[in-house]
Amino acid sequence: MSDAAAALPSGVATGVGSLPGTDIGEAVNVVFGELPEWPHLPELPARGLGADMIGRGAALLAGLPVQWWAFRWEIADLPGVDARRAADFLERDLDALLDVTATGPVRLTAVGPFTLAANIWRRTGGAMLADHGAVADLAASLGEGLRHFIAAAQARMPKAALSIQLDEPNLPAALAGRVNTESGLDFYRRVPVEVARDRLREVADAVGVPVVVHCCAPDVPLRLLQEAGAQAVSLDLTLLDLDDVPRVDAVGEYLDGGGRLIAGVVPALGQPHPRLDKTAADRVHALWNRLGFAPEQLPRQVSVATTCGMAGASPAYARFAMEASREAAKRLHG
Repeated sequence: MSDAAAALPSGVATGVGSLPGTDIGEAVNVVFGELPEWPHLPELPARGLGADMIGRGAALLAGLPVQWWAFRWEIADLPGVDARRAADFLERDLDALLDVTATGPVRLTAVGPFTLAANIWRRTGGAMLADHGAVADLAASLGEGLRHFIAAAQARMPKAALSIQLDEPNLPAALAGRVNTESGLDFYRRVPVEVARDRLREVADAVGVPVVVHCCAPDVPLRLLQEAGAQAVSLDLTLLDLDDVPRVDAVGEYLDGGGRLIAGVVPALGQPHPRLDKTAADRVHALWNRLGFAPEQLPRQVSVATTCGMAGASPAYARFAMEASREAAKRLHG
């Protein structure tokens, strides 16, 4: 079995990233118990500043210190106290992996370079996204930092087959020139497709493990991500209008080219209710039937997850959603 096949299973249930709560040990045990075929290292933003998506991502940067200042993360000469807290959270997350026995696939998560660049400010003001050179520096720093992060996780789980998920909710807006400037009255210039592809490819090449890109925004650039080296894409399938032929065709082209899909079809928020697993699986089957692909190929390319992270869900619903994802994945096998 290839490294990618071992690290990127299909036809199973997995998660996306964030969960409610503040106890990382308990969260890891829940994920590894409820999603045994493809668990992930969860994120717990409820712990406070530094455990948020951007703060956690900034803690992974190598040689680019940050600080929390004027209600935002920004580049600094030295790491601020909040950045040091973020690094401490990250170390505790990794140490929680010592308490589980992992011999199969495990996915780590981190924010991607363009979402980081849209949310971390330069010393001179404005987001790093405004400067393509700054984005290149950030991508290089992130690639190096993720390599160390993955090595630290592998040391704690020597038998696990690791992959890394890059969360890029701001990527479609960056490509379309729809990321607001600091004033909120204008937008940063759009990121050219070739620049986005090259920066993402640099990160993918640096990490040394299979890369998954998660985006729960509309208009996920599937071809770009595939060309950039993503070996699986996680998206909110409930945002896809099955009557929107161009967008459905884009998903079909991606899958027809061998792409792996993590289908977000279980709501990330809500209340437990019966037969949610059937509703979720039916959504995947409806897409597959619309594309006209062979039914037996479905579980070889598609896994099931929630539509996005579950930081805002109740602990009871988060467990229920994981169980519903498991049952929906079983339904993919017919």
